[in-house]
Amino acid sequence: MGLWSAILVLTLVLILFCSSGKVPFIHVGNQVISELGPIVQFVKAKGHSLSDGLDEVQKAEMKAYMELVNNMLLTAELYIQWCDEATLEEITLPRYSSPYSWPLNSILVLLKKWEIKRKMKAIGWGGKKLEQVYEDFDQCCQALSQRLGTQPYFFNKQPTELDALVFGHLFTILTTQLTNDELREKVKNYSNLIAFCRRIEQNYFEDHDRDSSSSSSLRLLKGPTL
Repeated sequence: MGLWSAILVLTLVLILFCSSGKVPFIHVGNQVISELGPIVQFVKAKGHSLSDGLDEVQKAEMKAYMELVNNMLLTAELYIQWCDEATLEEITLPRYSSPYSWPLNSILVLLKKWEIKRKMKAIGWGGKKLEQVYEDFDQCCQALSQRLGTQPYFFNKQPTELDALVFGHLFTILTTQLTNDELREKVKNYSNLIAFCRRIEQNYFEDHDRDSSSSSSLRLLKGPTL
């Protein structure tokens, strides 16, 4: 794996459980490149791509699964953050508004809440109950678990953009404290997804930054060393 491929893996996994829409990002020289698509294109322009080893059929399948993650996992995360009142009041509002002073913090919260509510309505999630969201989330995890199977990564023995995207979401769900553990427990029902998250953390984090808090974030998920 080349330098830029390694950078891509290490940065794409920083998809935080937040709503800025500007992560992950990389800082290269005087440039800051944010969001998944632009990062992938930037690294590809440097002559490296995590999906170079895939044929056209596999690349199409990878893109389809990435769409599934964005349409299901990401949407479920946004719904729970902004449409579940308990999570909104106890976690989202304090975290989202904390960098700003009043009245800007209140204005930004209202604008973001309105934006997410409008998005949910546009995609048919506006009338969903929380239980339905959990069910959709679980179905997505099941599809990912079935595709992963017993492989170390979703395609071949090397991670692709899909692996980075999935890890970013699952890692954050597993290590973020919410008002309940429903999402975390859904993920933990799939042992291969848990092993997948441990594998990426061990291979791409623990060896590079043993002293950081992120390198030990999955210690709460006790299990055998991979």
